Amino acid sequence: MIVTKKLEDAPIMESAHNVDARNLYSTEDAMVSVITLKPGQELKKHITPVDVAFYVLKGTGVVRIGDEKVTVTENTLVESPKDILHCWYNESEGDLAFMVIKAPRPKKPTVFVA
Repeated sequence: MIVTKKLEDAPIMESAHNVDARNLYSTEDAMVSVITLKPGQELKKHITPVDVAFYVLKGTGVVRIGDEKVTVTENTLVESPKDILHCWYNESEGDLAFMVIKAPRPKKPTVFVA
């Protein structure tokens, strides 16, 4: 059976980031979510216990991985190794949307950094 899900049908998840984050896929093996940041929004600095791949779907944003920051545009993949501080910033005038792929699915909690 083919399973499909539209982004607009997925509910906004409650999260510490207080942004539009929607879970599209979640199994014991992996998670796929889409986060949309409005202009001026950002994610809190955090560390995940698994590798994360980000794929920019729309807009331009700034991603920080460890001590490095880079501006990325749509159709760009960003790799973030596990246990490394990372965050996203939307410093543009338009929406920024990116897919978050975590594999394996985290079994430990995300650590937020002040």
